[in-house]
Amino acid sequence: MDNSIFQVYEDEIQSLEEEITLLAEKYEDSQQETTFFSDKEILMSIKSFQREFLGESEGHESSSNLKALLESLETDLSFLMKFTGIQFTSHSKKTVEKTRNRTVRKHRLSGNCHSLSFQLEFQLLEMQNKDNVAAVVTDLSIAMEFGEDSDLSKFVSSTEEHGNLLMFFRSFSSYAQWREHRRCTFLHFKSKYPDVVTLPEGLLGDYIILRNLKLPGFELLIVWKIHIDEEGRTLPVLDLLTKVPEQVLEQKMATIENAPTRFRSMLLLFGIETAIENLIKVVALEN
Repeated sequence: MDNSIFQVYEDEIQSLEEEITLLAEKYEDSQQETTFFSDKEILMSIKSFQREFLGESEGHESSSNLKALLESLETDLSFLMKFTGIQFTSHSKKTVEKTRNRTVRKHRLSGNCHSLSFQLEFQLLEMQNKDNVAAVVTDLSIAMEFGEDSDLSKFVSSTEEHGNLLMFFRSFSSYAQWREHRRCTFLHFKSKYPDVVTLPEGLLGDYIILRNLKLPGFELLIVWKIHIDEEGRTLPVLDLLTKVPEQVLEQKMATIENAPTRFRSMLLLFGIETAIENLIKVVALEN
């Protein structure tokens, strides 16, 4: 047979192979566009599947094993939700480039951690060699509300620059949990001492004011900041500011001047909640 005919067949086969590869990649991309429901919805789906499947599978040897597996998955998911506070609400990925040893996929994630929401976009470069697969995050972009928190803005910028997703989720979870702890603490003291505690910026603010109605103009302001550095280290920082009328200041000058120092000492000795409560009791009894 003429070699030219072989060449035609080979060209046709190669063309078909390329077309099949292209169609396969398009199909893969279409299948990878996925939406993740909230963790609560996932738990409900697991329970629903568990009831329906096990109801239809009674009498099968695998039913008990499947039930144990589903219960284990449900427990693990619930634990992760409570431990990190992070809930993913949506996720999608798309293949940008794919060769024999190299794959690039673009990911989009959104979710929340306590009262803070976030959106992520990044590319994941996967390089395969003989022994393993190496993955590198590139083009990381993080969108979230910073408010006036410059520390959080700097941390996010540093995370985007280094493409460190693990550090972001670990540190962001810690930061959000401290904010939630502060909110719950403010709510507790406002409910317990409504005549003394005032929250000018609400529960999500970073300070509370203590007042004694018998001493007009007398105020103690507890500022509770949550610092996060560019390395992701999170630290609560509390301080006490005073606003005292002149007549009170003249009578108790030494006591008022030493109040911030004593408050910091109480923080070290007793912790945040006890230190704040002791201060509230002092203000409530002050005449």
